[in-house]
Amino acid sequence: MMWRRQPTGHAMRRYAPILLALLPATAWTAEESPPAPVTMAQVLAESTPADWRRPSPEDTLYLDIPGGRVVIELAPQFAPEHVANIRTLARQHYWDGLAILRVQDNYVVQWGDPQAGNPERRRSLGEAEPHVPAEFERDVDALAFTPIDSRDAYASQVGFVGGFPAARDPARAKAWMTHCYGLLGAGRDNAADSSNGAELYVVIGHAPRHLDRNITPVGRVLSGIELLSALSRGPAPMGFFEDPAHRIPITSIRLAADLPESKRVHIEVFRTDTPAFQRLVQARRERREDWFADPVGRIELCNVPVPVRLPPTGT
Repeated sequence: MMWRRQPTGHAMRRYAPILLALLPATAWTAEESPPAPVTMAQVLAESTPADWRRPSPEDTLYLDIPGGRVVIELAPQFAPEHVANIRTLARQHYWDGLAILRVQDNYVVQWGDPQAGNPERRRSLGEAEPHVPAEFERDVDALAFTPIDSRDAYASQVGFVGGFPAARDPARAKAWMTHCYGLLGAGRDNAADSSNGAELYVVIGHAPRHLDRNITPVGRVLSGIELLSALSRGPAPMGFFEDPAHRIPITSIRLAADLPESKRVHIEVFRTDTPAFQRLVQARRERREDWFADPVGRIELCNVPVPVRLPPTGT
């Protein structure tokens, strides 16, 4: 979700504090009244600079296709070896002139080398590693996990790690990134360790959570997802394009760190480790916009938005 920040200086209404999402309703006695509910728009309007962060340029990819630019944040905390390989490939301009090979309805967009299966014609990986280990999950202790109160069909606990939707299993002390809309993953063959980051996909449909812990997630789209989700679907099974002329060419993929400041997209992402984010989760759980006849009272992990915005011009 892209949200453009308005210039400062406008008067803001102040709303009473809201109960954090993880506190039970029984915390309020008969003599007390719970804080007035707020909307997501109000949470964002009342946010402070400390509630936002700018992704590291070393972890920001720009995918340029004829329709425009897709901004992606990489997740080295989940897949350090894959991300290192992706950085190397981007710096070698590996994907320039390759193509989006597959657009499957309600599932994924996938890109890479059309000749990857042909040893004589496939593009060289250069200095990138041809093989890296599978990185389906991580030790819980290696991640700063912010839980949300949500029932989940695939995990006992769900939440966020540095802006990325995630799940964890306390009994096994493992955590992993979840396949929500906009996730970037590394395609693989049947062998679990057959991905290296050269072939990538983005989820453009209903969250395929059955892929969790079966493939390596490496990041998520921050902006421009509509450029991928609106692409024409491939007619062949699994959305592949049978006619090479119908493939969508990749103009370039670059790391933000390798571009001058004037060429970067100075995007900001709402932090997921703050009280403001807990208020946002609660606002999305208890829908108080005028349109809602039923406030719902529940939320699923992949329905929790992590807003992004462009700062005012000149900042």
